[in-house]
Parts: sequence; structure tokens; C-alpha cells
Amino acid sequence: MIDLTKLNDFKPSFGYYALQLMYPEKRDFHPAFLEEAFDAGHPGYGHVHTYWQQMQVFSLEEIQENYAATFDFHKDCALYMTYFKFEDAKERGQMLAKLKLLYEMYGLEMPEGELPDFLPLMCEFLYAAEWLGDPNAAENFRMLIAIFEDGTYHLLQALNRLESPYYHLIKGLRETLKACAEQEALRQ
Repeated sequence: MIDLTKLNDFKPSFGYYALQLMYPEKRDFHPAFLEEAFDAGHPGYGHVHTYWQQMQVFSLEEIQENYAATFDFHKDCALYMTYFKFEDAKERGQMLAKLKLLYEMYGLEMPEGELPDFLPLMCEFLYAAEWLGDPNAAENFRMLIAIFEDGTYHLLQALNRLESPYYHLIKGLRETLKACAEQEALRQ
């Protein structure tokens, strides 16, 4: 189970993850975004700072080229989190429909032409949605968190093989989610 209060506490970092996982723009690399989203006690702090430091040696054009080369041209680095498990199987379509419904339940409108398992969109949902006080939120988020865990695990392995700076960003995201796991669930 996920601790929804902790997940809520980390909303700014999910906004940061969403921003960094979309096609890079100059404004995305302003240091204020990093400082606002992470303090030294944040579980993803070390990994995200490693990512930040590695990205600082590149020009914006190089970052954009790296982004496209990594996420657009490596099948195993797809940012679509159900793709790794289902590819284009019927089950994937069902999972996408459930995700879209979840987003709509919490007031997020899907962008035109985007699939609901797009990792930046999933992070944006965690940043923007309001779930505290909803007695069904824990159950509703179970599938979402499972998709995050499964998809980012495969993505992390591929990024590690490529020695990509994005490895550290995804590792930070996974550590953030891990910190939100309820302690009782970890003991079992």
C-alpha cells in the first residue's frame, strides 16, 4: 500500500520529474525548480542532484538531442509505462482505459493525442491531483503505482546500460515512490 499523505508531501518533486521527462526547454533547467522540489532530506535528493550535475555540462541543443536519441530511438527506453509489459496487446488497451478513467476521477483532463501511461503525464497527475480525504484513493492508486514500479524498473535498466544521465532521474523517482510505501507493507 502507498502512504497517500507522504505521496502528497512529495507533490513538488513529481512536478519536477514531469518537467524533466518532457522534451527539454531552456526554462526547465532553472535551478529554482530543483531547489523548490527537493530538500536534503528528500529520498530522491542525491539521485536528482547527480542527474542535475551531469546535465549541466551539456548545451540545451545537446540535451535535446540526447533526449530524442534516448527516448525516441531506443525501444527499451520508451516513456510509455505499460509498453514494456504489454507492448500492443489487448491488456494494454484495457490498462490505458483504466488510467484515463482514474485521471478523470481526480479532475485531470487528458491532453489531445497523449496516452495515459506516458511517464511525464503520470508524474504530472501525482503533482496536480487532489486525493487527500478520498476514502477510495488508496485502492484507486494501487494500479497507478504498480504501473509506475513496473515501467520505471524496465526503463531504469535500459538507461543504466546506456549510461544516461536520465538513469539518475528515474532512480530518484523510484526512491521517492519507495519512500511512500507504507511500512507495514514493507515488513510483509
